[in-house]
Amino acid sequence: QLQLVESGGGLVQPGGSLRLSCAASRFILDNYAIGWFRQAPGKEREGVSCISSSGTTTNQADSVKGRFTISRDNAKNMVYLQMNSLKPEDTAVYYCAAGVFIGRSSCLIVDRNYNYWGQGTQVTVSS
Repeated sequence: QLQLVESGGGLVQPGGSLRLSCAASRFILDNYAIGWFRQAPGKEREGVSCISSSGTTTNQADSVKGRFTISRDNAKNMVYLQMNSLKPEDTAVYYCAAGVFIGRSSCLIVDRNYNYWGQGTQVTVSS
């Protein structure tokens, strides 16, 4: 019931696109904000984007603004991260996570606010 499962990672050339998917239960999507985070080898985990439980608020890290878009499809119980104009520095394991915020229209991409995590999916950007 509190499980999140990522998919959609892979190898892509610089400038290419990928769409990551996060499958979650109806309970999670109704009550939790969903965030995307990433961790590259030897680096700390970094917040990428989030969407509030109402779906009305999104936030993105400065490093991905204008390139990445987060969205949700309630009918399919899915949250997506569309990644365009990918760069080698986007290479990392990407995780989706669920967290509770005050009000259904809030989210922050700060990992300490997130309680439930998926297993991650690898994204590699290389020529």
